[in-house]
Amino acid sequence: MSIKLEVKGRAKYKPAPDFSLEDVQNVLMEKIAEENSLIFENEDDLDVIEKTNYKTDKINVLSLFSGCGGLDLGFELAGLAEVIGEEQAMSAFKDKDSFDQVRERSLFHTIYSNDLFKEANESYKENFPSHVIQREKDIRKVKYFPKCNLILGGFPCPGFSEAGPRLIDDERNFLYIHFIRSLIQAQPEVFVAENVKGLMTLGKGEVLKQIIEDFSSAGYNVQFKLLNARDYGVPQIRERVIIVGVRKDLDFNYKYPAPTHGEQAHLKPYVTLREAIGDLENDPGPYYKGSYSTIFMSRNRKKDWNEQSFTIQASGRQAPIHPGGMPMEKIGPDEWIFSDGEENNRRLSVKEVARIQTFPDWFVFSDGGNNLASLNSRIDKQYKQIGNAVPVLLAKAIAEPIAKWAKQYIDNNQVPEPSKDIQLDLF
Repeated sequence: MSIKLEVKGRAKYKPAPDFSLEDVQNVLMEKIAEENSLIFENEDDLDVIEKTNYKTDKINVLSLFSGCGGLDLGFELAGLAEVIGEEQAMSAFKDKDSFDQVRERSLFHTIYSNDLFKEANESYKENFPSHVIQREKDIRKVKYFPKCNLILGGFPCPGFSEAGPRLIDDERNFLYIHFIRSLIQAQPEVFVAENVKGLMTLGKGEVLKQIIEDFSSAGYNVQFKLLNARDYGVPQIRERVIIVGVRKDLDFNYKYPAPTHGEQAHLKPYVTLREAIGDLENDPGPYYKGSYSTIFMSRNRKKDWNEQSFTIQASGRQAPIHPGGMPMEKIGPDEWIFSDGEENNRRLSVKEVARIQTFPDWFVFSDGGNNLASLNSRIDKQYKQIGNAVPVLLAKAIAEPIAKWAKQYIDNNQVPEPSKDIQLDLF
């Protein structure tokens, strides 16, 4: 579905216009069949399917690109709140022992996760129930996926040429194709995918348009919306594209959650940095130390106590500056300084950025356990996990409409036993 334009130096791709849904489906299925044929058949994949802890009274969740589990944890929390009530669920969530006593009552039951990031997988294992089958495998080498009712994942943003997207019939591989491959095999009722805001403008919007078409071709009614985490109780300005697909045979119209926080009178006030991390000012725990690059100092990196944080990045070096002390001062077009001296300023700590991402204090982040590595090197692995995660309370808000549907779906139509057949073709 792309036109290859020969341009001196390299080939560029633009979307081909006016293809029918059937055309898109055919090219998509050809591409997926091609990708599937390249994967070495490993009996281990089939063993995993046999061992999954599938339950017919739960929404069974398959988590791809799972990281340390922010998206998964938010869904689990929303599913719990739908059963035992918001106040009781949020109260239990503050304490690991209390949460562990009730978390199995959640409507959402994660059975499988996959990610290549070793330390993130270690964190996931520490914080999620032992029945979850964890895989540390390149998704392009996973031949088979288990049946499930919901697939979650933030697939990496694909790369594109200057002229536009390289679409699904390009020989170069996109990881989102393997997300779609999992949908075709697992046939979940719903999927949720998260991505960066920039996905909306890549290729002048044609990139996202093509991705939505491809997901739709796999048998789903698909929509997307840009959400800002601070509108849902997260003390951080963080905009993300949320793609939701509902299988076309279902009578479920997903509606994105309305903001719960904001400046309007009927909403709760935005959560501030002081509310989120004020109690950690004198005991923040480890934080990344070192000089600041010219690029880092090219703009303001410090928010006031009464504001929300800048977006938390997947890097200790790029962590925002703690709000204490004087504001940064602009002295040139792309040059800022610490007005009260560098010695009086520090980056936000690991514990502080975890709070800003709305992880509970009990959540453990692995640093790899390599005591020979420097402190910066070890804790940078923690910053990376936290920065890559979906904020837990944003995930919870996204999950709430699905949780309400799920309760009725389970009550009225018990989740069917999974078929043992591997589905490779929907059309």
